[in-house]
Amino acid sequence: MSGRRGAALLAAFVSVAASIGFAVTAPAAAAAGCKVDYAVPSQWQGGFTASVAVTNLGDRVDGWRLTWTWPSGQQVTQAWNATVTSSGAQATAANVGYNAVIETNGTVSFGVNGSWSGANTAPTAFALNGVACTGSPGTTTTTTTTTTTGNPPPGDAMAQVAAMQPGWNLGNTLDSTGADETSWGNPRVTEALLDNVKAQGFKSIRIPVTWGQHQGAAPGYAIETAYLNRVKEVVGWALADGFQVMINIHHDSWQWISAMPADRTTVLARYNAIWTQLAAAFRDSPAKLVFESVNEPQFTGSSGDAQNAQLLHELNASFRTIIRGSGGANASRLLVLPTLHTSSDQARLDELATSISGFNDRNIAATVHYYGYWPFSVNVAGGFRFDATAQKDLTDSFDRVSNTFVSRGIPVILGEYGLLGFDRHTGTIEQGEKLKFFELFGYYARTKKITTMLWDNGQHLGRTSFAWSDPELIAQIKSSWTTRSGTASTDQVFNAKASAITAKTITLNPNGTTFTALRQGGTDLVRGTDYTVSGDQLTLTAPALTRLTGSRAYGTNAVLTAHFSAGVPWRINVITHDPPVLSAATGTTGAFSIPTNFRGDLLATMEARYADGSNAGPHNWTSFKEFDVAFAPGYTTGATTLTPAFFAEVNDNARVTLTFHYWSGATATYSVTKSGSTVTGSP
Repeated sequence: MSGRRGAALLAAFVSVAASIGFAVTAPAAAAAGCKVDYAVPSQWQGGFTASVAVTNLGDRVDGWRLTWTWPSGQQVTQAWNATVTSSGAQATAANVGYNAVIETNGTVSFGVNGSWSGANTAPTAFALNGVACTGSPGTTTTTTTTTTTGNPPPGDAMAQVAAMQPGWNLGNTLDSTGADETSWGNPRVTEALLDNVKAQGFKSIRIPVTWGQHQGAAPGYAIETAYLNRVKEVVGWALADGFQVMINIHHDSWQWISAMPADRTTVLARYNAIWTQLAAAFRDSPAKLVFESVNEPQFTGSSGDAQNAQLLHELNASFRTIIRGSGGANASRLLVLPTLHTSSDQARLDELATSISGFNDRNIAATVHYYGYWPFSVNVAGGFRFDATAQKDLTDSFDRVSNTFVSRGIPVILGEYGLLGFDRHTGTIEQGEKLKFFELFGYYARTKKITTMLWDNGQHLGRTSFAWSDPELIAQIKSSWTTRSGTASTDQVFNAKASAITAKTITLNPNGTTFTALRQGGTDLVRGTDYTVSGDQLTLTAPALTRLTGSRAYGTNAVLTAHFSAGVPWRINVITHDPPVLSAATGTTGAFSIPTNFRGDLLATMEARYADGSNAGPHNWTSFKEFDVAFAPGYTTGATTLTPAFFAEVNDNARVTLTFHYWSGATATYSVTKSGSTVTGSP
């Protein structure tokens, strides 16, 4: 570790912890106190990331404000898990809705990105809720510690993979198939990006790399020097940040490796050339650098499962031989081997297990990917809920992986996870259903000792803003790393404007926690008056709903949060609606929109059938079309769009009846007819 980067990181890993006290509204005899840990996990020229943890050593606190003075005039540029404001050198952090309460011996944490010049001296004087810090009851302590992270002993693959949890993917960047890492719309990787990923709590980073377009001709298949140096630079930054780092051969898998059944000699020579060069380039890198043989391997034109298994075994075996034979740290480096397609089907797991058994190498891990039960993952075929079928797909998959590998001492890295609909945006799946998926995903992977790596192609963490596009989603993901969260059957309570308001009941899913409170903002609703709980049934009373809906404007009138003894709260939107109104329209197959007055309702899915009852449009094995691919709601524009992809698979001059299903339970029917490129529609 040397130069500016080394000096900055050496300073950055100094944790300054100050024990401070505060006053709360409590019985006079109650002892009050807390401890605040302020740390700078990463720092770069002109910028830094700080994490702050507040541990309550006194009575329960409900609503908190932490204030301090920056010793060197630092300025906050971004914050998460708290609302941070500043005036000159004075800074104030206030709770957000879900972390207002700090139970006795409980801890809340938040983080900030900031700027500095000249010095970045850590603050040491804090106050909480307006009371100067005096330390735990009767004492004041300040400690300075230096944190270092070591590697597991050589050969301890299970420990190293465990230390990689949780992980993050630098997707759609060095794996792009264009001229450079910006080809797929993401900016060049910066040290600051990796610093911020680290500050989010991730312990490992998977850096997918596509090599083919940067590779010379036979027989040497030399990798472009500039490109290899760029990969080495990014890997070096990640290692300097303390990440466990995994690199691989990525989209080459379908670009040219897939041709192996017909051209085994050429594919193997080219594949071997890449790993031979990478083995030499990274021979002396620390053990925290991990090699993954190939991403999502697949073969075109093979004779079937047996040949697929043999070809993948040949790639994995050649990869292992090259790395182990290159010496240096590669002799014991952790190597990661995939199943065919990185599938968790039992046959694919068994094939890889057979290969690993034959290698007799204790520094090997297996990898699979998981993007959920497909109809739910993309919202097609009526799979718009995270129902029992979707849940069983997840638990069965992880059970198979655990039983095949983990139970036999072979660690597993789930190298990519998410939902396939995220390739467009995170709104393809309804928010509550999406959060339930990630809550169960994180919990079940943790119980099965599977390390997980979030696939992020830029749709989650902003590559320059360093802000999450869906804060509620990442809060649920982070919570699942350590605990469970309570959820419910729905996050939406609908009241029809045309009808009198009545009590509404939803089913709570405590997931091993205990329901503690129902709140609107920082105010507790009154149990027995505003709501009742009987078993797992939460009922909102008619008087409470009447008060919460106010003037009964269409849309969300109030936001409630159900709080549990652990995890993040469950948000409940109280919504006023009436059945949507659809109007006649004309357009083309390239641009057709149905004027829609949603009247507060939200679209769940759409069916399409011909007059004889047969299914119309793409995926004609189901009447339910794919959300945001065949159709999409536009709540701000007041329209429901039917896409060119939908009309591309609709018969000419054949009337199609559409049935729109809304989250309130309402439905609406609409007819469209395509004639050439012209489309007409009417309710």
